[in-house]
Amino acid sequence: MPQLKQIRDPEQKHVISKRITRGKPINDRKPMSVEDTADHKSVGTRRQGRRRGKGKPLVFDDSTVEISSDKRLMFHRRPGFGQLGTKCVVKANHFLADLADMELTQYSVLMVPEVNSTKLNKTIMTQLVKVHRNTDLGMKLPVYDGRRALYTAGRLPFIAKQFTVTIEDDIEWIGITKQREFTVNIEFVAHASMSQLRELLSGKQVDTPSEALKLVDLVLKELTAQRYISVGRFFYSPNITNPKSIGCGLQSWRGFYQSIKPTQMGLSLNIDTLATTFIEPLPVVEFVEQILGKQVCTKQISDADRIKIKKALRGVKVEVTHRGNVRRKYRISGVTSQPTRELMFPVDEERNMKSVVDYFREVYGFTIQHPHLPCLQVGNQKKVNYMPMEACKIVEGQRRTKGLNNKQITSLLKFSCQRPKEQEKEILQTMQQNCYKDDPYAKEFGITIDETPTSIDARVLPAPWLKYHDSGKQKEVLPQMGQWNMKDKKVINGSVINYWACINFSRTVTDSAAQSFCHQLVQMCQESGMDIKSDSVVPVYSARPDHVKKVLKQVCTATVNKLGGKELELLIAILPDNNGSLYGDLKRICETDLGLISQCCLTKYVLKISKQYLSNVSLKINVKMGGRNTVLLDALRWKVPLVSDIPTIIFGADVTHPESGEDSNPSIAAVVASQDWPEVTKYAGLVSAQPHRQELIQDLYKTWQDPQRGKVNGGMIRELLLSFEKATGKKPLRIIFYRDGVSDGQFYQVLLYELDAIRKACASLEPNYQPPVTFIVVQKRHHTRLFPSNHNDRKSTDKSGNILPGTVVDTKICHPVEFDFYLCSHAGIQGTSRPAHYHVLWDENNFTADEIQSLTNNLCYTYARCTRSVSVVPPAYYAHLAAYRARFYMEPEVQHDNGSAHSVCMVKGAGVRPLPALKEKVKNVMFYC
Repeated sequence: MPQLKQIRDPEQKHVISKRITRGKPINDRKPMSVEDTADHKSVGTRRQGRRRGKGKPLVFDDSTVEISSDKRLMFHRRPGFGQLGTKCVVKANHFLADLADMELTQYSVLMVPEVNSTKLNKTIMTQLVKVHRNTDLGMKLPVYDGRRALYTAGRLPFIAKQFTVTIEDDIEWIGITKQREFTVNIEFVAHASMSQLRELLSGKQVDTPSEALKLVDLVLKELTAQRYISVGRFFYSPNITNPKSIGCGLQSWRGFYQSIKPTQMGLSLNIDTLATTFIEPLPVVEFVEQILGKQVCTKQISDADRIKIKKALRGVKVEVTHRGNVRRKYRISGVTSQPTRELMFPVDEERNMKSVVDYFREVYGFTIQHPHLPCLQVGNQKKVNYMPMEACKIVEGQRRTKGLNNKQITSLLKFSCQRPKEQEKEILQTMQQNCYKDDPYAKEFGITIDETPTSIDARVLPAPWLKYHDSGKQKEVLPQMGQWNMKDKKVINGSVINYWACINFSRTVTDSAAQSFCHQLVQMCQESGMDIKSDSVVPVYSARPDHVKKVLKQVCTATVNKLGGKELELLIAILPDNNGSLYGDLKRICETDLGLISQCCLTKYVLKISKQYLSNVSLKINVKMGGRNTVLLDALRWKVPLVSDIPTIIFGADVTHPESGEDSNPSIAAVVASQDWPEVTKYAGLVSAQPHRQELIQDLYKTWQDPQRGKVNGGMIRELLLSFEKATGKKPLRIIFYRDGVSDGQFYQVLLYELDAIRKACASLEPNYQPPVTFIVVQKRHHTRLFPSNHNDRKSTDKSGNILPGTVVDTKICHPVEFDFYLCSHAGIQGTSRPAHYHVLWDENNFTADEIQSLTNNLCYTYARCTRSVSVVPPAYYAHLAAYRARFYMEPEVQHDNGSAHSVCMVKGAGVRPLPALKEKVKNVMFYC
């Protein structure tokens, strides 16, 4: 693949970016591993290009090895620090970690027989250390990654040694605990130098030393993992706060996140508190009653109920309760299709049969009380064991990984939602409970943690002036505390709607109530500045949800017949509050079959109409129909730096993945792009299905062979560039690309693959067409929290007690050399606000810190669906909405007897069936809003 090179000469910034062919193709490069990062005080000058750094390889002899990463491409260096805004002080949940300068050594570990379980590997190593620490290990306390690497502070008394370890191992499938013997070979690899980590922390641009960071992480989580139930970097316990039931056999536990990060102030320990769901340790019969929502002890189980039970229990670990103190553990593989009273199994080689009921009575003296219930199946396919539900209890500490229903999500949010003052207090309590100063592993490796949260000099960026239509009483507005309203204002560009209709799918909404609602909604649209006809084309249609396709076509046909060929432009749909697949079916049919814009309204809002609701819906309708709600005043005055000077297109991109447990459904990629300049307010969107859990967006640029036309160029970037040119009459001369949903370890792959796709898409339009690109990753799923320095100072907090909207941080807790910043662009509503983390990976447009931070903050005030600034830059937000919408375009799931569900769009081998194409009328407007 061509090597990527940034433009250095400011005079070149609107011409082609040169590409030099060097090194390996993209698919041959190893992905880099970049820990979750933040910024630094020692920075380079503005307009500085990239340079390369190489990590030294691991040396397998008695020498020194540099613990480093495989990274070969440096990200954009910070051009300087931001100065704009009102200065303030905030606190962060980052705690300074100091690393003593001591000799660290790496050893390889080989276990025979080979073990694939990290948990079992660690159990074996723990037993080895317990037995041999005072003798063969020379009093050393090592840390082990659960796979092939063991680390010590100093050297062990041997170069290589073999140990025999005996442990008691639970064989979950058959419920037996037996002694197992393992041979463990430990062999010296190299001395581990941390100098590259120290260079990074001192401000030198080097490869991120991911192995060194991994070692520090290992040391700090070793004791924590023994005290808590660990899930990666998350740690949970029922003893932190009493678990709370959230329904259907689930409960929420509190826990915390822990990770080490390289920052400008040095190594930083990031601690955050949170909650997640665990399966409640109930008797299985009680659990089944909770998931079915009914008593089962006296009633037969239907086939539908049995499938539901099987789906909920598969993979869950249970322990028996019918054998006194013997509490054998099993993992459930399924549920029998027959009731317990009908189950027989062979008891000897002659295949003499015995019933499960008789077996438990004769062998254990246990009388099965509910023989009408199915049995649990435990074991593998070759040997299936039957266990009565009433003889089993769910083992405590099993995290729920499948999706939650709306009621459970609400309960979990209530349990986990904390005001900033309470969350900061809980984080400090977690630090005290973990007591890192007494951690034997931290002491062994010379790591000390400061228990004081980091204070940071931050800045509050000013809110931008917004422009509304001159016909309104208020033509311009300056938002206060991240919000404003539509009183005395009219949208700057009202859409024109001549033909609209309403379909009522709700039994509880009468025709007259539906007509009244539509009348008030249309009136609000008119007051907001839209040109919409007062009367619908046809009377309100009432229909059953299962007739959605039929009634949609009826209404469209009736409109065409009445108007002599003219088509319906807008559909208002009234849906039941609990509407199952109706919403998704309606959106799929309207947007991929009929080419019709729709606005869905729930029954509860139709029956209890509020002006605020009508106002918000009218804003959505306006942008869906091609209008604009508001525009940055500076954009109209051509004053937005590096946007107003030349035609600029702003992209947003995201990939959403199926929920855990859905192992066949495709991932959905979405790309949106601004279609107006200089306003940059309207965003057209495209969506595409791609292989399961694939993060790189496959359809940014693609080519294929056509029998008649030969090689054909296509892809989402190319199509959106063409639509920009069609809408504005100009080719974009600058590209700003906000990419959502990328974790730190994927930065390298995503940048190389997607930047190359952007360049190929540009070149396919014109050979020398290569506008300069700025590529910014947007992250919300991080664990940095910013708190007011004084929770009682009303001037430094919003109404929710959070930091002020517009607060930006690019020092101290940010990356030592790379160009990133945290921005809290929104006002808090409830809980603790999470700032967005922006990481500028590539910048050929030479943004200063102030320019990119101000642009990003200002764009957050242009979100179309409400009169508030939002927490994530709108193009990234819109891409997320579009990707979520496209999930409905996959045809309805097919339920199988084994409890699994597959969509018709599922992955088949390496390929994915394409999503149905969006209709032309739909894809050029903000249909996803």
